[in-house]
Amino acid sequence: MKQVIFSLFFIFTLIVNAQKTYLQCGKIIDTEKGKVLINKTIIVNGTKIESIKNGFLTAENSTDVVIDLKSKTVMPGLIDMHVHIEGETSPTRYLEEFTQNEADVAFTAAEIAKRTLLAGFTTVRDLGGSGVNVAIKKAIAKGKVPGPRIFTAEKAIGTTGGHADPTNGRKKILMGDPGPAEGVINSPADARKAVRQRYKNGADVIKITATGGVLSVSKNGHNPQFTQDEVNEIVKTANEYGMSVAAHAHGKEGMQRAIKAGVQTIEHGSLMDKETALLMKKYNTYLVPTLSAGRYVAKQAKIPGYYPEIIIPKIQKIDAALRETFAMVYKEKVNIAFGTDAGVFPHGENAKEFGYMVETGWSEMFSIQSATITNAKLLDMEGKLGQLKEGFIADIVATDEDPTENINTMENVVFVMKEGEIYKN
Repeated sequence: MKQVIFSLFFIFTLIVNAQKTYLQCGKIIDTEKGKVLINKTIIVNGTKIESIKNGFLTAENSTDVVIDLKSKTVMPGLIDMHVHIEGETSPTRYLEEFTQNEADVAFTAAEIAKRTLLAGFTTVRDLGGSGVNVAIKKAIAKGKVPGPRIFTAEKAIGTTGGHADPTNGRKKILMGDPGPAEGVINSPADARKAVRQRYKNGADVIKITATGGVLSVSKNGHNPQFTQDEVNEIVKTANEYGMSVAAHAHGKEGMQRAIKAGVQTIEHGSLMDKETALLMKKYNTYLVPTLSAGRYVAKQAKIPGYYPEIIIPKIQKIDAALRETFAMVYKEKVNIAFGTDAGVFPHGENAKEFGYMVETGWSEMFSIQSATITNAKLLDMEGKLGQLKEGFIADIVATDEDPTENINTMENVVFVMKEGEIYKN
């Protein structure tokens, strides 16, 4: 009996005296109020923020850890709502699906995940891959590999010949006839089955390609690619399974069908007009601008042979419209969520999006809020992520300078903590 009591006392002592981490912060970004606070100490206990105190506190116990961030600006871990974790841009990207096995993709994804985390992005939404994205999500969650928390769409859903048809550009013998299991639909019934298959495969969110795409090996980059009935059924079924829908869309008609169906986000929105912007506001739809992707693709298109020839006219058309489109989007105050389309450009450079947002007209604080408190809300993680607050998950990053004064400092995150564990200091 005495031994049992002693053991219980020992366990209790360990719990009470569990190691805490004291982050002495020169500045803190309060994403809820949109303010910069000074001279605070964040006390992290386990995976959560225990409290935030005024001044620079020192450790209570010898087991506690003190981190000096007095010269830094500290903020919640960043959230990117549009990445492709399985690979990234290169002149050989279109050949890799014929040369790489799943194991190759998995090792690539693991390296990309680590790079993304060290860039300060502690949470991402992966919007389409081969299914390896589900495996890497699970591996990260179990602590097998370092990386951001992943909400994944598994495989994007498209139509025959559409942007997410995995056989576009192949010779006929390799085309086959992919269907709902492969994420290709041609009716409301197909739509239901494709959504249910994504759920079965481990998806957290549904991604559709509501219009043509720039980088697919097909001619049209903006035409609508689902009927209204099809996209309605996708959203209805997704919602029944507890999932939201993200819609890749460049052209007006495809965007409007997706918005009316009730998608949560429009990805890209490159050729949006005022009518569509007003519709987004009416339906409370968010735009994920992915400015980084547009800038990078336009630059790489000038390199002969980097992309297949059929893609170049589409890039030029979209690039010509981007600045005018986003000037209108800013003016109309469309709801904005932070997302980059990393993979279309090199992973780890996600934070360049902040600078592009500020160039477009959004404030430094707005851009930071879009990547924290806004995205946490869209991921149903409000109350857990996106703020530095008591009881929230301890996802915390820091920069050398104050990004509300110099937004480019976001490209050089110097401290990364995820769920209370320090990955970069």
